Amino acid sequence: MKLISIVTACYNEEENVEELYNQVKKVFSELPNYRYEHIFIDNASHDRTVEILSNIASRDKNIKVIVNARNFGHIRSPFHGLLQAEGDAVISIVADLQDPPEMIKIFIKKWEEGNKVVVGVKPESKESSFMFAIRRAYYSFISRIADVKLIKNFTGFGLYDKKVIKILRTIEDPYPYFRGLIAEIGFKMTEIPYEQPARHRGITKNNFYSLYDMAMLGITSHSKVPLRLATIVGFFLGIVSFLISLSYLIAKLIFWDEFDAGMAPVLIGLFFFSSVQLFFIGLLGEYIASIHTRVMRRPLVVEKERINFDEMSS
Repeated sequence: MKLISIVTACYNEEENVEELYNQVKKVFSELPNYRYEHIFIDNASHDRTVEILSNIASRDKNIKVIVNARNFGHIRSPFHGLLQAEGDAVISIVADLQDPPEMIKIFIKKWEEGNKVVVGVKPESKESSFMFAIRRAYYSFISRIADVKLIKNFTGFGLYDKKVIKILRTIEDPYPYFRGLIAEIGFKMTEIPYEQPARHRGITKNNFYSLYDMAMLGITSHSKVPLRLATIVGFFLGIVSFLISLSYLIAKLIFWDEFDAGMAPVLIGLFFFSSVQLFFIGLLGEYIASIHTRVMRRPLVVEKERINFDEMSS
């Protein structure tokens, strides 16, 4: 019997983890030809998430739990969890039930047809229309400028063959952009569209900083376009500045007594060009910060505790 690994990263999801466990268990009760393990990796939750998971794991050896020593963020912890899976295929699914567990059956079916990667894409969502519009705009933007063809409306929800996981284990990246790595690997892939349901319990743990961090990671990991754009814009603005300066000089020479530009154009030009410089310096800083993170070569996470990893799944 083939083993399917389900990996769920969680942080302060006490209201959702047991329901997710029950739904996944129900799905596999309808798939008698497969064994499964469900790995929960907890990012040092402050609520009862770990307590609930420990209770579940004590009565069900299919459930494995990793508890991190501290919160290692929304990038590193889920990736580390994937690397710990031992299944013939690994499915990543979030803890808030916005990734429908019933799609596991479809993923496995498509995997058995020969696809090494089966991803869920969400062209529609019941989340905030404003946030969904921003996400779609970002996916379109990053897809246009990326060095590889990235998957639009893909958040990581999907199935990955053990060969894919084996390759991911060889990538020594302490801050990996998982969505980009899947596109980089290049295995045969199929996309399954679904409508993302709204979160029913708890509140999202993604704030402005975490979303910005994910967005900039995608750009700095898979595109050189912003850096080259800085060079092009700088060259273009240099020409514009020269032409404006030349026109002012000619106007002053022709209309010496009448022409008085005043300080307003000087101040406007100064603030405009300073803003452009600061924007591209900040962009350059993002690339440098990305390099710095990789050079440090710190571990993805430090584990505090493991539960049921010495037990065979039944």
